[in-house]
Amino acid sequence: MIEYSKEVRDALRNDTPIVALESTIIAFGMPYPQNLSVAQQVESTVRSCGVTPATIAVVEGKIKVGLTAEELNLLATSDEIIKASSKDLAYLMATKKNGATTVASTARCARMANIAVFATGGIGGVHRGVNTTFDISADLLEMKNNSVAIVCAGMKSILDVEKTIEQLETLSILALGYQCDTWPLFYSRDSHYDILRVDSCEEIASVMHCKWNELQQQEGLVIANPIAQEQQIPYETIDGYIKEISQQVVQQKITGKKITPFFLQEIVKKTKGKSLEANISLVINNAKLAAQIAKEYAVVKNHFAKNV
Repeated sequence: MIEYSKEVRDALRNDTPIVALESTIIAFGMPYPQNLSVAQQVESTVRSCGVTPATIAVVEGKIKVGLTAEELNLLATSDEIIKASSKDLAYLMATKKNGATTVASTARCARMANIAVFATGGIGGVHRGVNTTFDISADLLEMKNNSVAIVCAGMKSILDVEKTIEQLETLSILALGYQCDTWPLFYSRDSHYDILRVDSCEEIASVMHCKWNELQQQEGLVIANPIAQEQQIPYETIDGYIKEISQQVVQQKITGKKITPFFLQEIVKKTKGKSLEANISLVINNAKLAAQIAKEYAVVKNHFAKNV
């Protein structure tokens, strides 16, 4: 059911650290050729830390954990890629189609592949206007159901932050702020929403071990990593743009999987490209932190395995 690249297969066999990477950002998050360049940069960043990158996608109906250069290029250039959440995996497998994995489906595939750490841009959650749209991302359910640590720049700015935090609480999904006391909100470093603080990768790895091994709690956890100071865009600025774009979404009757890509494209226009630069920066930053966490978690696992 899962096909591993040689690089990932060797890492699994040797029990060396791996970081899972989603592929929606390649197929839907950025224009070509920046999307391909960023995918390559993210993988290189993980490798530079001594960790194996495992970009996940569905290619001709096969779940791929670790992609070839040709497969990365396919995701970056093809117009026939389906944005694949967890519910779509069976369809893609049965029909032999191609799909780019979201946070939800990447988390599920990572857990199936026994990969504990996953880097992405931002998590999905409860969308604004949920009272009428009922638009709640499947990311939340898959974070609850899969023991994976998701390193992100917080939740996507287009979400209803308060309701998303409430849903994380309800689903018992632990959220940690890396060297920060408030939730980062994707393009913005901080907010007035408190988050539990951790200051080192060693602390994060210890939390992972305590949660999954000592307490046998199988929910995933979120590690919110603020965007670099020089790349951030004030939340008030982004929020103003989002309110304007929300009206366009209603007027143009944009729904479902098309909403997030539409928001990202429009924000790029309104920020004159600054948001795209910020997006690239935060994804690479998250990949680096994820790799460092994966290395520390491997140390923790080995230590406790020797002392059982």
